[in-house]
Amino acid sequence: MATVEIKPVSSARLPEIGLLALALLVGVGGYVATAVTRTGEPPSGLWMHLGALVVFTVVTHLLVRHFAPYADPVILPIAVALNGIGLAMIYRLDLSYAARGQQDLVVGSKQLIITVAGIVLMALTLIVVRDHRRLRKNSYLLMLGGLLLLILPIFFPAVNGAKIWINLGFITIQPAELTKILLAIFFAAYLVEGRDKLSVGGPKILGLRLPRPRDLGPLVVVWAASIVVLVGQRDFGTSLLLFGLFVAMLYVATDRVSWLIIGALLMLPFLWMATKVSHVSSRIDGWLHALDPAVYNRPGGSGQLVQGLFGMATGGLSGTGWGSGYPQIVPFANSDFIFASLAEELGLTGVFAILVLYLILIERGMRTAIGVRDGFGKLLATGLSFGIAFQVFVVVGGITRVLPLTGLTLPFLAAGGSSLMSSWIIVGLLLRISDAARRPAPTGQLTTAEIDKVTKGSSATQKDAPKVGATPSNEETQLVHINKGEAL
Repeated sequence: MATVEIKPVSSARLPEIGLLALALLVGVGGYVATAVTRTGEPPSGLWMHLGALVVFTVVTHLLVRHFAPYADPVILPIAVALNGIGLAMIYRLDLSYAARGQQDLVVGSKQLIITVAGIVLMALTLIVVRDHRRLRKNSYLLMLGGLLLLILPIFFPAVNGAKIWINLGFITIQPAELTKILLAIFFAAYLVEGRDKLSVGGPKILGLRLPRPRDLGPLVVVWAASIVVLVGQRDFGTSLLLFGLFVAMLYVATDRVSWLIIGALLMLPFLWMATKVSHVSSRIDGWLHALDPAVYNRPGGSGQLVQGLFGMATGGLSGTGWGSGYPQIVPFANSDFIFASLAEELGLTGVFAILVLYLILIERGMRTAIGVRDGFGKLLATGLSFGIAFQVFVVVGGITRVLPLTGLTLPFLAAGGSSLMSSWIIVGLLLRISDAARRPAPTGQLTTAEIDKVTKGSSATQKDAPKVGATPSNEETQLVHINKGEAL
């Protein structure tokens, strides 16, 4: 009996605990450096806070070790590092706000509580979603829930010109942050079921095979929904994110460039309509004419953008150092413009390092999409990773004046409960899918004929393979014990 032995895949949990220690060191280092710069001594209660962080991190690691033992060992430490950097900068800004008597802008303690809540939600995601494929069965229900959450803010007062918040008195939430996750699940389920017909070619124009007209329906529906969000909520960022998310997942599902071209063409009237929304057109005007004194001094003009640009210029290559700059003079320095705050005090080198952390997180998500065996998991991991990438690109592009400001926030870094908690839920889903991608398949038995069928593409293998056509005299079937997940 021929036997193939496959070495089991390591769960890689030991490297994860080492990376988590480094991630904690990054956040705590910024926290301590800020306190020393601003007050001349380490923060009070440092060891108590550090001990609590270590205990909480170890507990989180043990939960992942138990419920997703084969999950990617890099995803969680990257999220912890980004979250820690964000908390350190928010603490640094809190010191300046408190010194200026702006107590209403001090949000560090609240953000720390939200961080704990977010990590708890991540753990609950791992506990409840034992198999990511079960989400596919409830995709339409999740889609309805996502659309309901998306519509609700229309009935609440606008905040800063956009109707994207629900104010419950004791807490203010942004439902669109959860909507993007629910719709990503629905998009993945829908495209897995319908990608065959969406891949069918229609007429050929200029060498490009276009989809059939009747297959354009889903794209048009999502486009129309994005327009409704844009007009009804005056939220350019969310509408752009949802439309871009669907087009990207559609392209990945079908591998047809024509869908990208159609999506770009549909984006043109979308952008034209955006200029007709006063809140959005004001941001576009501020982007195009940022240094115009009339635009700069106008309420809601380009003052915030220009101050952020000057702050980043002050930081230069190496930054002013933790606690040594003046990022607090920029409005929303701890939320929408936290990237500018970090650029001023950490410099170009520091924000490049932060962008590299994002790139690693996105790369691990895409690696998970490649490695997972089922189509739904591939599309869901792709959609979640693309959502993070798109959000980072749009936010950083807006702050650096490459794009107009959209109102989106940087995942893990910016102050805000909805964004941070949804980011941790995404981490939980990516950990769950990566666990399925890296987990060895149950050892099974395949006949030699089945092995030859799988490997028939290799002529060398066929040449060396034993003859299967002839039936052995004792009518025994050769069995090969293999690990399906590794050998195939």
